[in-house]
Amino acid sequence: MVIVMEENATEEEVRNVIKKVEEVGFKAHPDKGENHTIVGVVGEGDREYILSNIETFPGVERVVEITQPFKLASRTFKSKDSIYDIGGIKIGGENFLTIAGPCAVESKEQVLETALFLKEKGVKFLRGGAYKPRTSPYSFQGLKEEGLKILKEVSEETGLKIVTEVMDTREVELVSRYADVLQIGTRNMQNFVLLKEVGKLNKPVLLKRGLSATYKEFLMSAEYIISEGNNQVILCERGIRTFTDETRNTLDISAIPVIKRYSHLPIIIDPSHASGDWRYVAPLSKAAVAAGADGLIIEVHPDPKNALSDGKQSLNFEQFSELMDQIKALLEIDSKILA
Repeated sequence: MVIVMEENATEEEVRNVIKKVEEVGFKAHPDKGENHTIVGVVGEGDREYILSNIETFPGVERVVEITQPFKLASRTFKSKDSIYDIGGIKIGGENFLTIAGPCAVESKEQVLETALFLKEKGVKFLRGGAYKPRTSPYSFQGLKEEGLKILKEVSEETGLKIVTEVMDTREVELVSRYADVLQIGTRNMQNFVLLKEVGKLNKPVLLKRGLSATYKEFLMSAEYIISEGNNQVILCERGIRTFTDETRNTLDISAIPVIKRYSHLPIIIDPSHASGDWRYVAPLSKAAVAAGADGLIIEVHPDPKNALSDGKQSLNFEQFSELMDQIKALLEIDSKILA
């Protein structure tokens, strides 16, 4: 349920409503909009009391029931797009965010070279895997904390924000010390214990869609994070598993308009993992921009042929530079702001 406060409701009136919501067994999630404060009501409590009595409280305009299983991620809870400010850089609404960098942190030299190039191209977020979940246990698994230290050093030298994956609840506190945005990978989309743990942080979370997850399952995973108090969730469509083997996965471009219909959360596209082939990264990126995505996360490597992880799907500097020029042209048509 959602409790919509009157436009002139005072802070004390909002606090009184929140107190009563919690007294009858629910969790309260207030969201202050331009005109109204909305209090999301989730959990198991005295539903009949809220429906019958809460409108008698001063400052309450109405109660709205949310029919979707995802409550706080829904458009009913928040009709306008969520916009997050991450260290002065915005995503959501009219703000388009590009995240780029190597699949895996291999060395300080590799990451710094990539970061300096990306900064020249106007990219403000650097991605890089310190912990690498691989299909084979014999493949390169990442530099772990040493990789996090390299990312932090490069961030301090270049000013780029860091996006990196956390795979285990035992690593959340460690990774959050180094990262500006924590990524939850496709294999962990339904690791509910991990989702709850990152939900306790006051730090943005990039949540990737599972290989075979429906839209509602995807949004329910976001709900796990938001329900713990962290409402800074960025969704990422990275391709789903289908019958084709010409690409690594199949990019579900329809996820963009469907998610935007149901949810206020920003959604970005990962064309690198969707395609698994550098040849298709540019066309899929442009399709995502045209479909209304809020951003892209692209794998870029100074020498893809010798990359320790996912070199086949990584763009080199020249290819990425050309793609950025094309994206800027598309965004000018769409009137979005490149970040």
